[in-house]
Amino acid sequence: MPQRILRFRIRQDGVVEESVEGVVGQSCNQLTERLEAALGSVEHRELKAEAYLQDEVQSESIPIEII
Repeated sequence: MPQRILRFRIRQDGVVEESVEGVVGQSCNQLTERLEAALGSVEHRELKAEAYLQDEVQSESIPIEII
């Protein structure tokens, strides 16, 4: 499982900027929704390119021979 990183920057005017790394698709919203609710209202959301990717589920098929 890839490492997920949440970075926060608190500016001098009190605005908190949040950055998420290592998350693909819309799951970053689920990951951060409780933190955002605790911090206050979200004024602006800027999605990275990874937010538009599909979360890949890797599976492996093993052929079975029936005798």
